[in-house]
Amino acid sequence: MAKSAPSSRQPARVVQLRKGATIEMVRLTCPDASQALKIAESFGTAVIDSDGIRDLHERLVIDTADALGDGLGDKAMQIHLQRIVGAFVGSAHGAGQFYSRAVTEARDATAKAANDARDEDLDGPVGYDSAAQRKREFAADMGIQAHSLRMAAEGAVAAYAQVIGETWKPFDRPVEQPGHSLGRKAAEAQISAFD
Repeated sequence: MAKSAPSSRQPARVVQLRKGATIEMVRLTCPDASQALKIAESFGTAVIDSDGIRDLHERLVIDTADALGDGLGDKAMQIHLQRIVGAFVGSAHGAGQFYSRAVTEARDATAKAANDARDEDLDGPVGYDSAAQRKREFAADMGIQAHSLRMAAEGAVAAYAQVIGETWKPFDRPVEQPGHSLGRKAAEAQISAFD
């Protein structure tokens, strides 16, 4: 019986990536301009200047790049703007997710209020809104905020494409796994290599 030689190959290490929010995810979760207008008209809130917000944030990122142009190389500029745009997109995505939850809660409360047999969902005392009405108004406010942040993110993404010359995409960073860190002696040995 022949013995096989032990393999010197290490098993492949699988690196998990933490996925960042994309502008497409923002567009799926945040209201667009027509929906924001519909919300504003239905709830009597201010109509948002969507194009103005988008244009302002596009100019903001472009002006930032112009101001930093002499101090940063091409790769450093790309990394910096990647992070800046990522912050705008991440903020809008978070607002869009919060808006979606607020809409779900408003719909649930409104459906419960439509059931005449439920005492706890009836309108409040004179001068006070029902719980369902407050949830609908809160969802409307969150919708306008999510839309505003969507427009800011879209402006930042457009500016990135203009300055860098390629489409922005999120940086997917490896998930840190504290159980897989180097031991103290190994770290000391590696550090000593720099001496």
